Amino acid sequence: MDNQASNAETPHSDAPFFTGVARELAEKISSKEAIIGVAGLGYVGLPLAVEFAGRGFRTIGIDLNPERARRIAAGNHLMEGVAGEVLHRVIREGMLEVCTDFSRAGEADVVFICVPTPITTEKNPEMRHIESAAGALGQRLRPGQLIVLKSTTYPGTTEELVQPLLEQRSKEAVGADDFVAGRNYFLAFSPERIDPGNTQFTTANTPVVVGGVTRTCTQLAVLAMEQVCEQVHPVSSPGVAEMEKLLENIFRSVNIALLNELAQLCDRMGDISIWEVVEAAATKPFGFLPFFPGPGLGGHCIPVDPHYLSWLARRHDFETSFITLSARINETMPHYVMEAIMRAISGQPVQLPDARVLVLGVAFKRNVSDTRHSPALRIMELLSRRGVTHLAYSDPYVPELEVPGTGLQLRSVTLTEKMLQSFDVVVIVTDHSAFPYADIAEQARCIVDTRNALKDIVCDREKIMLLGGGDF
Repeated sequence: MDNQASNAETPHSDAPFFTGVARELAEKISSKEAIIGVAGLGYVGLPLAVEFAGRGFRTIGIDLNPERARRIAAGNHLMEGVAGEVLHRVIREGMLEVCTDFSRAGEADVVFICVPTPITTEKNPEMRHIESAAGALGQRLRPGQLIVLKSTTYPGTTEELVQPLLEQRSKEAVGADDFVAGRNYFLAFSPERIDPGNTQFTTANTPVVVGGVTRTCTQLAVLAMEQVCEQVHPVSSPGVAEMEKLLENIFRSVNIALLNELAQLCDRMGDISIWEVVEAAATKPFGFLPFFPGPGLGGHCIPVDPHYLSWLARRHDFETSFITLSARINETMPHYVMEAIMRAISGQPVQLPDARVLVLGVAFKRNVSDTRHSPALRIMELLSRRGVTHLAYSDPYVPELEVPGTGLQLRSVTLTEKMLQSFDVVVIVTDHSAFPYADIAEQARCIVDTRNALKDIVCDREKIMLLGGGDF
């Protein structure tokens, strides 16, 4: 087996030379005769499947959610990062087929695993989706297949969890030790780099990293990704690729935590705005990257990834104190926003349980519909627990919402002058571009702005409580 760790050559050193089943697979990929499989058609898998199908590869999408699979197969599943007309076309032309189990996985020459990797209530990695997908693929593994894990996870997952599952399940299926990674099937890790709502960087033009179990695994995975990505960066192992993905997101978590802590300090000081401080610091053309405070982290990766690395560190008798502290700071920001809301209400002739509170934006970031780990949900839960019964929200991307831990089922309200004036406090949590900020600033009685969304609006600043201190 060609273990790249012991090979003096680097993955970059020369053009790949394939033999045997690797050569057959490489020829299939290069000629677009390879069939692509994508397990998991969420925010990562569906854009990838559509990209391959749009480039002329027959693609099989697998999603265990029947309703989602039905919508995708009908060509009407709307998602950031997927052009509706392209989805319609690849479905209509038969280039993308959708199924709700792994029965057709054996048809695919290249299979991408794009399943969720959440955390448990104890904030440990929840690996059941990866385990399920790897086990199902192992039962159908055949010579010459390339399996690429894309789900964000801890270093060691590909080689210590996925590889043994693939080979053990294939052994159970065929009754012999026939499969060895790098010899007759191929395995790699290539982390997703999807940024929902970002129209500048897409699946096609965002560079990707690839690390295979062996040199040949890396080269084949690079070749596969080059069919849909403009730039592919090979690394020496799956572990390097797994770690770099965590670094990307923890880098953001740590820096945002720093700004969140400074925002709280500026609030205490009163006369200094952290927003103006960051704007001033950003004039330095080197050695500084601007990050901004906010109501807390959300989404599929940044709130989760620090816990994946901290869990792994504990297995090696190491404590990631700095990373853990940063995660804790970010996780407490909804409580800090709650305190700001209570201060805002205390200045009005109404008690907290009777206050009418409107939350603007419940998606985890601007101009998307994804509410996973959104700080707005936590803020609304805290308000409900404090006895606030007159609670509403407005979000053009999220028409309906269930607030976890409260039993509340809400619908987005339309922002009219009468609606805005009927609330005691309006809280800007997610700064969607579609919000009429000038009207909000003029018509709302009291505003808690956690995003500095009203910075450029000329209005009565006395009624605005800006997270981060000062008046900016």
